[in-house]
This record gives sequence, C-alpha cells and structure tokens, in this order.
Amino acid sequence: MKKSLLLVFSFFNLSFALMAQGPQPLYPAAIPNYIDGPNEQNVAVTNGISRIAKVTIPTYQFYSAGPGVNKPCVVVCPGGGYGILASSHEGSDIAKKFNERGIHALVLFYRLPDAKRQVDKRIAPLQDAQQAIRILRQHASEWGVDPKKVGIMGFSAGGHLAASVATHFSKDYTGINDGANLRPDYQILLYPVISFRSFGHQGSAKNLIGPEMNEENLHLFSNEEQVTAQTPPAFLVHAADDKAVPVKNSLIYVEKLSDLNISSDLHVFAKGGHGFGLNNKTTSDDWFESLMKWFKSQSLL
Repeated sequence: MKKSLLLVFSFFNLSFALMAQGPQPLYPAAIPNYIDGPNEQNVAVTNGISRIAKVTIPTYQFYSAGPGVNKPCVVVCPGGGYGILASSHEGSDIAKKFNERGIHALVLFYRLPDAKRQVDKRIAPLQDAQQAIRILRQHASEWGVDPKKVGIMGFSAGGHLAASVATHFSKDYTGINDGANLRPDYQILLYPVISFRSFGHQGSAKNLIGPEMNEENLHLFSNEEQVTAQTPPAFLVHAADDKAVPVKNSLIYVEKLSDLNISSDLHVFAKGGHGFGLNNKTTSDDWFESLMKWFKSQSLL
C-alpha cells in the first residue's frame, strides 16, 4: 500500500513539475533539419487569443490529468496557417478541457516553416509532431500514459499537420530511425486543411511547400491522397459556412477513409465559420461532448 501511494505521489510530482516548468525542449539533443540563428519567437495577444510567431526552436508542454496510469493522451497542434500558432484557444484551452475528463494532453509548439532556419522547411512541422508521438511513448510509464491510446489533434493548418502524422507515419521524417512507433492511435481534426489542391487552403500550402508548388509536393502533402488501410480512425468537426478552409476538406477525407473501411465520425455545423475553437457560438451543440462519446465508442475511456 505504501509503495502504491509513493508511486502515485512521485507521478503527481513529476507531472506537476513538467507543467510548472512551462514548455520543454522537444529534442533531447540536436534539432534535426535545423539552421542555427537568433531566436526571434514572440507572442502577441489579441482579443484574449495568444498567437506565437517565428517559432524556430520546437518545444512542448505536458498537461497532466492527475495521478493514475494508462490514461489516453492527445498531442494538440494549434493552427495558424503555418504562419503562427494560435496557442491558447487551440492549444492550452483544449489541453485543460481534456484534463477535466481525465485525459492527458501535450501541446506542441512546432516549428513554423522557414527556409532560413530549416534545410527543408516542408518537413519541419511533421518532424516535430512525430517527435511528440515518440516522446509520449518513451515516457508513457512515467507520465501515466497508455502507449496504445496516443492520439494527434489539430486545428486548421494544425489539422493538416495532424492528418499528415496520421498518413505519413511509415517514414521517420526526424531521421532518428530508432524503430519507435510513430503511428497515432487516433486523429482529431477541427476545421482541418486536408488538401493542397484547389479546395484546400493556399496560404498554408505556400507557407509549407512554396514557392515550389510542383505536383510531387502537392501530392505528398494532400493528405486525402495519402490515406492507406493503416490510417487511424478519425473524429472531425467543420462548419459548412467555413470560407477560409472549405468543408470539402473534411468531406473528401472522410470519403477516402470510408473507401478503406476506416472508422470516422464527422460533425458538420450549419454555421460557425473558421477558428471557433471550443465554442461555436452559433449553436448549442457541444462538439467536445460528442468527442467524449466517440472516445468511449473507441474504447479510449
């Protein structure tokens, strides 16, 4: 009994220390695909929303759901068109909401594509998201995480990153090549950029792969074209009146998943536009409550 209490107390202290210390380095050693230079990262707050710009050194913050073992954990990727990170309403606010339901969360402050700071800017965000999956499974026992319940979540361009992780896991883009399992067990996508084709979000496409908008790059990063039978199940939310990222992105992704008998749950609001985070003010429907029901249907809770 005393030993069990000691383990719980140690886990709680470790988790609290991780949160109290703030963002932690994503890579224990050298950052892959990195060109050294000044750290110009900055934060601006507008209407209560924090936006982080010029992220060139990736970090993460672990939000513990408290003592216990074998809890699910979600890697949260804020959106921002691969130009900024909407770190509060698509990051920390989401993590705290998961914690209320007994689910751990890891908010990822991934690198924003920058040809001056990355040898290949196209893959820098994907490298960082894969590393986040790796870190969670490496520290699963310490942090009380079930390594078989590690998911990826993203908003807007962060949704593109999350879908990229869910469809590109067979290759270790970090170059670490340690045999780690980089496949997320599930994916959660909010008004996601899925495609870089005409109905995608051209700003995100240009920031990630421009100016070389050739067919090879468009195909590689149009995630509806990368779905395989091994792609994990998905939960998606979108608004039909989204003018920034058309709902067709979610519709075509679900269609491709369905073609391969991969479970998906899509919620389309009539209104809401883009970037509403937890609160779509046009409806009383709560997508997070639907997500929790989906978690239970997938035996994640």
